Amino acid sequence: MTAPTGDSVPIYTVGYGARSVDELFALLRAHALRYLLDVRSAPYSKFKPEFSRDALATAARTAGLEYRFLGDQLGGQPDDPRCYQDGKVIYEAVARTPAYREGIARLEQARARGLRVALMCSEGKPELCHRSKLIGETLTAEGIPVLHIDEVGAILTHAEVMERLTGGQLTLFGESDFTSRKRHRRGSDGDSEEGGDPGARRGRDLRGDWATDGGSEDEDGA
Repeated sequence: MTAPTGDSVPIYTVGYGARSVDELFALLRAHALRYLLDVRSAPYSKFKPEFSRDALATAARTAGLEYRFLGDQLGGQPDDPRCYQDGKVIYEAVARTPAYREGIARLEQARARGLRVALMCSEGKPELCHRSKLIGETLTAEGIPVLHIDEVGAILTHAEVMERLTGGQLTLFGESDFTSRKRHRRGSDGDSEEGGDPGARRGRDLRGDWATDGGSEDEDGA
């Protein structure tokens, strides 16, 4: 069997929303997605503790899946105060930060290796989440296909999600101009839009080998 090439592998996104952990994992398996990349800024949930980082990582490992936390690079609520205006996250500003660009580079490297990954956040509807308004826009602009799994399990192209979000209406200059829906404050819970507050984060647990070296896909990040 020929190994998949980067050009043939889209990057998927999914939100757990109302799903159980088992339902989320079944959805990943249905689309042959092995890597679950958590892009919540705060990977914790007081409403659904089974989706908190440690619990989810353990469950994924038991299910034969690979969990990685990328919220410190691709989360929707970065630490940089220059990414906020009146409490809302300005995604264009986030997209210029070095941490975010590093995260995008890791996704590109994973795709080049033929890895099948899903970016996960808490919001079930992709059009309401930074995984479309920020990450999906970046990847699409760089020519990388993005497929979104919506709240009912349907597969949508990025263009279809943007149509849901904008109704086909862009800014005066013909470009998208997206922000978070909510105003954020430190100490908010991980179930809030785009993954909660950055103040609740832990240290990094993804340092490259799954996406950058030539080793086994089973290797953990150092």
